[in-house]
Amino acid sequence: MDFRSWIDVGGGFAAVVDWLTANMRWLFGGISDFVIAVLNGTTFVLASPPPIVIIVIFTALAWYVTGYRVAIFTFLGFGLIWYMGLFSLTMNTLALVIASVFIALLIGIPLGIWSSKSEVVWGIVRPILDFMQTLPAFVYLIPAVLFFRLGRVPGVVATLIFSLPPAVRLTNLGIRQVPREIKEAALSFGSTGRQMLFKAELPVALATIMAGVNQTIMLALSMVVIAGMIGAGGLGNEVLRGITQLRIDVGFESGIAIVILAIFLDRVTQALGTATQKQT
Repeated sequence: MDFRSWIDVGGGFAAVVDWLTANMRWLFGGISDFVIAVLNGTTFVLASPPPIVIIVIFTALAWYVTGYRVAIFTFLGFGLIWYMGLFSLTMNTLALVIASVFIALLIGIPLGIWSSKSEVVWGIVRPILDFMQTLPAFVYLIPAVLFFRLGRVPGVVATLIFSLPPAVRLTNLGIRQVPREIKEAALSFGSTGRQMLFKAELPVALATIMAGVNQTIMLALSMVVIAGMIGAGGLGNEVLRGITQLRIDVGFESGIAIVILAIFLDRVTQALGTATQKQT
């Protein structure tokens, strides 16, 4: 007896997707318009200035946040990307990462705060996050393509969903780890719930939240490359071209550009997290 004929898991999922596609086009259209607006604004900021201006700005940012060692690496690394002719594609990839991370944090941090305040909410959110973190990355591309077709929008949507869990988890963890003495002191001075959150809990939890931001950025960068398979553009397309055409030179150069971008983002966000921890 074939028990699979009783419950068709894949068929059920396909039916849900078909219903959403047919009845929720207004929602997906609104999401698409919002993603395009964020993406176009980010791309304009990164692509409009000459490459040397962007390189100098990134170098100054790295120097201010981390010190001269990372600043030198940033200048030489992005200079190498420019020399290899991949600067425009790298900025497109960075725009995808920034747009995805911005929307992921816009959802993840409030959800993490809500989860830290309610065990019921955390009990619902936690298994969903577990599912999201264990699901293979390529699976995220399927509903994204079905709902938003091919292009940059499904790439951003798949990336932000894939990178969302760390923002929720570490925001929840950071607020839950705020010492009880700090909360009691705030209450003794007559703090309201909003004042408790913004003046006591969030400042103390900021270092942990920044660690979540760092992990969200790294996951987004890894997913953006995979999203090149559905036309997200950027360096992901070059990696895919190197694989499909067996172009070792193309794959290696685009891989080097991704590594440089990843190291820059990782060092800067780590330094920001360390700085906030020292302040608190």
